[in-house]
Amino acid sequence: MPVTTFEFGEKYKYQNGFGSYLETEAIPGALPIGQNSPQKPPYGLYAEKLSGTAFTAPRHENKQSWLYRILPSCAHPPFAPAVDGPFKSDKPTDPAKLEYIPNQLRWDPFDHDDQTDFVSGLRLVAGAGDPTLKQGIGMYIYAAGKSMDEHSAFYSADGDVLIVAQDGVLDIRTELGWLLVRPMEICVIPRGIKYQVYLPSGPVRGYALELYQGHFTLPELGPIGSNCLANARDFQGPVASFHEDSGATASEGPNTYTVTVKFNNSLFQTKQAHTPFDVVAWHGNYYPYKYDLGRFNTIGSISYDHPDPSIFTVLSAPSDHPGTAVADFVIFPPRWLVAENTFRPPWYHRNTMSEFMGLIAGEYDAKKGGQGGFMPGGASLHNVMSGHGPDAKSFEGASNAELKPMLVGKGSCAFMFESCLMVGVTEWGLKMCKKVQEGYSEESWGGVQVHWKMPDGVSPNSHLLK
Repeated sequence: MPVTTFEFGEKYKYQNGFGSYLETEAIPGALPIGQNSPQKPPYGLYAEKLSGTAFTAPRHENKQSWLYRILPSCAHPPFAPAVDGPFKSDKPTDPAKLEYIPNQLRWDPFDHDDQTDFVSGLRLVAGAGDPTLKQGIGMYIYAAGKSMDEHSAFYSADGDVLIVAQDGVLDIRTELGWLLVRPMEICVIPRGIKYQVYLPSGPVRGYALELYQGHFTLPELGPIGSNCLANARDFQGPVASFHEDSGATASEGPNTYTVTVKFNNSLFQTKQAHTPFDVVAWHGNYYPYKYDLGRFNTIGSISYDHPDPSIFTVLSAPSDHPGTAVADFVIFPPRWLVAENTFRPPWYHRNTMSEFMGLIAGEYDAKKGGQGGFMPGGASLHNVMSGHGPDAKSFEGASNAELKPMLVGKGSCAFMFESCLMVGVTEWGLKMCKKVQEGYSEESWGGVQVHWKMPDGVSPNSHLLK
């Protein structure tokens, strides 16, 4: 079925479309007609422009939205460094202390944490680049056991955040409306948009990718044509929904809201006397969105050979070099394999790109599961030019399998954050999490058999000049 059957039912209305120009109002008549910033917006609202790109970015790349809100975002006291947080220099997730190593890495499932909320439960595992230069990425694990305080909000000034739900449901309130994100769904919250995360089903765990440069796009389809992979109509954006909680001015109100910002991989906080979730209406193409991975239209070979895994790309963040991505989000969903005379799993590989993989559910067809294997909630990292591929058992099984049509990955979905950047690993990722499988390489490939045999009566061609 091209739609996931979720255990936790949907709660919200959405608008459909990827990168579409949308408009929505929670109160009829709240959107001005024919202009963006009238002298007096309807109902005494303030007009606020939210720019996700430079004003003069090409039209096909330009990202902006107009928000009509009860009070403007600038109405708050100064920010101050947060007392605590996962990015402090004394923390093992400090991005300034990344270690760059060529070894293949794999992690057991990361622990749940019932003491943290979404923000305090973020753990930087790996990354590259510098958010001050708007270059690079950060790769995270999140684990949380409690909802964020209802009088709190968080946003990142460093980049867009792609969230991959693995275990548990995220009920996300953003300035522009609500998103319900369940396992087998992803969401993207663009740079600067405030949000809070509730946990309606209990503890959660998952993965996140922060993109310091540009924004995610749909990959070009080339000769595939005009449809397939992730179709634009299947992405869902929120409808306007606002909270009314303020006094007569921005500095007086019945409640205090703590707003936390991630700014150059550090956390800062301010406290304000009005809710940040007061957007009554908005229009534009810069908004959070979600996507059901079950709707991905998988492409594969119907003759021979395994194509490059780029055919499984859901979203891509291009670099300045055509065809090369700062970050690709790739999935390996259930799919039929029918190629003739072909080794059907992914082949052995050394890649100029870095590959960070996670498993949402089930088993990945090129790696053994179970204890000590590649398991849901775990991860692996194969850095630039580090060899990888099927483990010995998977290779022998696929090399000797009967090549009949086969459905693989039923009930499973693996994913990959792929990047052209060489990524470093934090101290937490290498040591403090205590999840690194020390025997990963030996257990996966130490038992790969030598099948080579020199043909009888044949001598190698000489490489020397006669």
